[in-house]
Amino acid sequence: MRAVIAGICAAALCACGAVSGGGAVPSPTPPTTPTAGFDVLVTQNDAAVSVHVGQRIEVVLVQRSGMTRWGDVRADDETVLEAVPTGISAPSGQTYAGFQALKAGEATITSYATALCSPGQACPMFAMLFSVRVTVT
Repeated sequence: MRAVIAGICAAALCACGAVSGGGAVPSPTPPTTPTAGFDVLVTQNDAAVSVHVGQRIEVVLVQRSGMTRWGDVRADDETVLEAVPTGISAPSGQTYAGFQALKAGEATITSYATALCSPGQACPMFAMLFSVRVTVT
């Protein structure tokens, strides 16, 4: 995964004053193997992954200091990767998502996090973007 800091001009992605608390974010330890029921673990360190039809992908993203939690984890082609519930209660500072490979093809899983700002304070307009390319065979 490559986290990219990009300027975002769209107000929808700007969390200016909308997120409470600007304190330090705890540093949770992400898992190193997929949870039972999943075949592949994807973290923000992954840029690409290959799976077979029928396999299930668990996505675990860890909140970075000064940023909001990762949100809206989705696949750009739901005919290739279908979102599935993980049944996991995510620890504070982590975001979990699950996908199942439905057919051969390629899809990209994405998410974003914005600057963590205190209410009423100026908020920088930038976001971190997560993207991993999934090839299903």
